Amino acid sequence: MTQMELIPHFDGPAYEPEKDQERLANQHERIKALMLDGRWRTLRQIAQATNSPESSVSAQLRHLRKPRFGAYNIERRRVAGGLYEYRIAL
Repeated sequence: MTQMELIPHFDGPAYEPEKDQERLANQHERIKALMLDGRWRTLRQIAQATNSPESSVSAQLRHLRKPRFGAYNIERRRVAGGLYEYRIAL
């Protein structure tokens, strides 16, 4: 695998590589590193632990499911009302 293949490739209508790539890649790595322990966490808990907005955490968890980001099995469970917890299944 080349160095370029190891760097997450983001996209989308508002994505500007020169402005967003480094920030998103760093955020992605912080979230992935936290979640690789397999513990259940809410979006708020992940956001607080990684200093990331909850909406970004949600997006990064979706990215982690994609093949180009590792095809991780992200599990979700309801804990109360509309509150969910997430984890990477190990």
